[in-house]
Amino acid sequence: MERIDTAQAKAAVLTEALPYIQDFKGSVVLIKLGGSVMEVEENLDSIMDDVAFLNAVGIKVVIVHGGGKAISKAIKMSGHEPKFVEGLRVTDAETMEIVRKTLNNVVNPDIVQRLCNRGANAKPLHGNWLFGARKIAEPDRGYVGEVCEVTTRAVIEMLDAHIIPVVTPLGTGVDDKHLYNINADYAAAALAKALKVRKFVLVSDVPGLLKNPEDPTTLLSTLHLGDVETLKGDGTITGGMLPKIESCCDAIREGVKKVHLVDGRMAHSLLLEIFTRQGVGTEITE
Repeated sequence: MERIDTAQAKAAVLTEALPYIQDFKGSVVLIKLGGSVMEVEENLDSIMDDVAFLNAVGIKVVIVHGGGKAISKAIKMSGHEPKFVEGLRVTDAETMEIVRKTLNNVVNPDIVQRLCNRGANAKPLHGNWLFGARKIAEPDRGYVGEVCEVTTRAVIEMLDAHIIPVVTPLGTGVDDKHLYNINADYAAAALAKALKVRKFVLVSDVPGLLKNPEDPTTLLSTLHLGDVETLKGDGTITGGMLPKIESCCDAIREGVKKVHLVDGRMAHSLLLEIFTRQGVGTEITE
């Protein structure tokens, strides 16, 4: 009897999700994976399960991933110490090569393989084929760029062929053809805007935006654009959260309808976000 009750409970969950599956079928959802959440096997496996499920029910998924911790580890192994200014990595020529190799040869293939192992058709797409970039002049962080143009053709063709593009946050200089390191939050937001995605979800290792980073009960479930400058001023939005919130706000201003910060440590947080009314994490709105 207990097994029947459990099976019925699972069936009820699927039935509850059905209207959302029907609503989102054929829609484009862009998921940005933070490098930190990819360091824990259990978390990454749960996210990959969710992405494979979304793909199986007809949602067009695009992944843009970071690689922060893997890159920092590679930099330390080279005998250097990672440096950040205002949440963005300082990237000289040697560091740029480490970033490129780590993203293209380690992090990206691992995500692609995990998705393929789950029956999804995923392929790598190096960001320097998509993102035109310009060097961020002030403060000078070396080969750190900002996106100034996005070419979406390859992404659209892959989505139309039922392929999940897995995109690295690299760009090609529009003025000098240098390879640039682009913060993955900014790269993901730029692609979300260019594709006019239905939903833009940033997955990281925090529950969302916390008023007090040490207290998960201070989660801000909703953040309005008008509150952002105040929260920057009082220190609520600082460090690595700065580029996340700025990229989200930029996406909202440019017409992306739904932007969410969700906790990749929570089992099936992506499915909860997309297929339940209340969602999880922090929703950013106008």
